Amino acid sequence: MKPNKLYALIFALFTIPMALLAQGTVGNTGTNTNGSSSGGINTAVPFLTIAPDSRSGAMGDAGVALSPDANASYWNASKLAFIEGQDNVSLSYSPWLRNLVSDVNLAYLSYARKIDSRNTLSVSLRYFNLGNIQLIDVNQNDQGTYRPAEFSIDGAFARKFGQNFSLGLSVRYIRSNLSTGNVYNGQQGKAGNALATDVSAYYQKPTQQFGNDALLAFGANFSNIGTKMSFTENGPSYFLPSNLRIGAADTWYLDNTNQFTLTLDLNKLLVPTPPIRDNKGNIIGGYDDNRSVPAGVFGSFADAPGGFREELKEISYAGGAEYGYNKRLFLRAGYFYENPSKGNRQYATIGAGFKYDIFNLDLAYLVASQQKSALANTLRFTLSVNFDRK
Repeated sequence: MKPNKLYALIFALFTIPMALLAQGTVGNTGTNTNGSSSGGINTAVPFLTIAPDSRSGAMGDAGVALSPDANASYWNASKLAFIEGQDNVSLSYSPWLRNLVSDVNLAYLSYARKIDSRNTLSVSLRYFNLGNIQLIDVNQNDQGTYRPAEFSIDGAFARKFGQNFSLGLSVRYIRSNLSTGNVYNGQQGKAGNALATDVSAYYQKPTQQFGNDALLAFGANFSNIGTKMSFTENGPSYFLPSNLRIGAADTWYLDNTNQFTLTLDLNKLLVPTPPIRDNKGNIIGGYDDNRSVPAGVFGSFADAPGGFREELKEISYAGGAEYGYNKRLFLRAGYFYENPSKGNRQYATIGAGFKYDIFNLDLAYLVASQQKSALANTLRFTLSVNFDRK
């Protein structure tokens, strides 16, 4: 980590309120840990919204309706009911926010087991490491080192209903240990813990398009619906990044060796939009964001101070394309767009994949402005293994 960025992060850890720590802000850079600007809607543990795998990472971070693999436990657990092979394992790794810091990374491990022709179980682990930090106080005295980190553990179940439709349910435990345990404004810092669930659906239909065999698919995932997270003993608690993701994917089988897929995802956070307040803290636009989780989820569709126009700005778009040759070589590209006033993540992605026997190796590269985006030059690597005991 560069010295100036290191000191900025140290200063932030000791001086900013627990609220900023809860929202996962990196130092005093104004960037959340998922790469969005802090001007958007802030939540606890934004690392849960980072696309972990390289296939979707190369297709603009779209994946709710793509053909299933072991990483479906993140995108849409219901897709697992259609997974190929009896046992699937996937390991993904990404150096993260390298434009800001040099030792932050995200790792994701998932395993899916097909019980029978209808039912599939999955477990996964996501680990977000914020690197080693040399702590100093305001007098530049050495206070030792600290390694903030966050992780989540998931269990998922998917069941097929008929030949084309499936539902999925996931349960998630989340732990965020960003605090050094110091006292701030009379509040003792502590690690945050939460429980959450995902509810998802998937539909696929073999069809004919433009004279070729095709597969049209739709997906939806309500994710991270769960308890609020607190980082102090008696202090405030914060919403998880509850999210609605819907999308479609269309695959054309051009002949026996060539196929082409287009996909599009739409995302919206299901958390309250902060109201506009005057100098005295009185609300002059929007609604009070201090609500229960159910009220926050249902109210998130109509609580923006700017009305329906602002609600539309809270939708982000992820689209991508994939060309496959002989089911062994894959080329991918995509684009992600988030409104400048709601996080300002805007970037293109490219990538490739190669399959050999039971192994899949995928690589994704994020293309963005070096000066404007903390995510520029982000790499993702994924190794998957498909054990088909049949």
